Amino acid sequence: MQKTSVGKWWLAAPLAVGLTACGDSGTATGTESAGMTQGSTVDPPTGTTATVPTGTDSTSPTMASGSESDGMTTTTSTTSPTTTISPTSTGPDTTTTTTATTTSTTSTTTTEGTTTTEGTTTTGTTGNNPVCEPGDGVGMGPVEKSFIWVPSQDLSDVAKINTQTLVEVARYKTGPGGDSPSRTAVSADGRFVVVNNRQTGSSSMFAADIADCVDKNGNGMIDTSQNKNDVRPWLADECLLWTHQWPFAGGFSNGPRGVTWTPGTWDYDLCKYVQPKVWLGYNAPGGAAHFVRVDGETGTVEETVQVPGWNGQGYAPYGGALDPEFRPWFGGLRGEFLRINTDQNPITVSRWTPPANIQSYGFTVDGDGNPWFAGCSGPVSTFDADTEQYTSVPGTNACFRGITADADHVWVASNGPCALLQIDRQTKTLVASHNTNPCSTAIGLSVDAEKFVWLVDQEGWAWKIDPDNVPGMQQVQIPGSHYVYSDMTGGQLLSILPM
Repeated sequence: MQKTSVGKWWLAAPLAVGLTACGDSGTATGTESAGMTQGSTVDPPTGTTATVPTGTDSTSPTMASGSESDGMTTTTSTTSPTTTISPTSTGPDTTTTTTATTTSTTSTTTTEGTTTTEGTTTTGTTGNNPVCEPGDGVGMGPVEKSFIWVPSQDLSDVAKINTQTLVEVARYKTGPGGDSPSRTAVSADGRFVVVNNRQTGSSSMFAADIADCVDKNGNGMIDTSQNKNDVRPWLADECLLWTHQWPFAGGFSNGPRGVTWTPGTWDYDLCKYVQPKVWLGYNAPGGAAHFVRVDGETGTVEETVQVPGWNGQGYAPYGGALDPEFRPWFGGLRGEFLRINTDQNPITVSRWTPPANIQSYGFTVDGDGNPWFAGCSGPVSTFDADTEQYTSVPGTNACFRGITADADHVWVASNGPCALLQIDRQTKTLVASHNTNPCSTAIGLSVDAEKFVWLVDQEGWAWKIDPDNVPGMQQVQIPGSHYVYSDMTGGQLLSILPM
């Protein structure tokens, strides 16, 4: 059956105050593909003011090149844990950037303190008679461009599966090897996908449409993967548009994970969003999390926001999602979560530390702009962005992984028992716990352009699920070990766009 797209515009005013910190506990041990061991940690301090020195960070990141220089002033309210971080200087944010047209590298520079308002609209040449409004159905993730992109952590590649035919139509290398890709994020129109490699600290962007790929060798055709068995060598596939090697702190835990797109700017003449941006996070040397805004099509790094004292239980920002104000949110594995206030100039950051039992192994934002958390122990919970109150769903207590929201429900991947939870989004009550057969390790969740729910199992398959007929789910074999928590289809973006 075919579903229809539903979006909702949220007009709530930007938040300025956080909820009082309640403490947190729990430390990830070993690799994240296993269960978690509880321990102790120290939360970001509240009621204090800290100043981060400006200048060039001379620390040499492991397995990366370049340097970072982002002077920031961090001010924490004496009555709340909300942190405002404003860029205070300009300076180089150097990353190694490889374009798809060459194997050489070029440097890009980020200028701080200049903010581009995201999500604004332009009229173009049509004056008061625009061709179409957002939500008219053109350039908004059309069904014929609907794919789910599933990374394989053991193979350093990503599979591209047509969500209608259930056929894997292509597979791409995400790096030279040993990359452990674990997060993919799809643009609102379905044209592009970014894949984050947590082990090597890099990100790669691929075009879904042949028309967007680049004939790098000038042979008059696009040399690209034709099916799941046709995997071109690294940098040889002409649908790879750009790749970045971030100056991260080195090692598996610090590499980029959380990632989300912004839709871009609505162009009435073209009847589509243009200049989409990518926001992603990684851990830099010195204990700071870096959140970067990248031009989605060109790969140019436009802005870096530095968050000192990031409390992600030793891991880089774990999950990312966008709200209806087009502001990116990021959750930590355990510890804090934050919102980057791109609607302010200069950009600020609001930070919250939830109660200890609320953890964000899985993280998403629903159509009302409220974050949802799925922890590996404790309940499924949500945070009301207006009232700053937390609500936990009764009857949910397991090791939860991925989480996603559609117009009516929140869907959660459960381990122990292995199942798919269905939660009523408005009443915040458990509707059902659905079994899948087989079910090994339920991991990632995403909603496609037709509103079908996709559940990815770590052991090499995925399920396409009709919310109105969950038992009739269809299995899709996808070779590899899949460890993914992100917007693999672009459905999270579609859910927050205006009607």
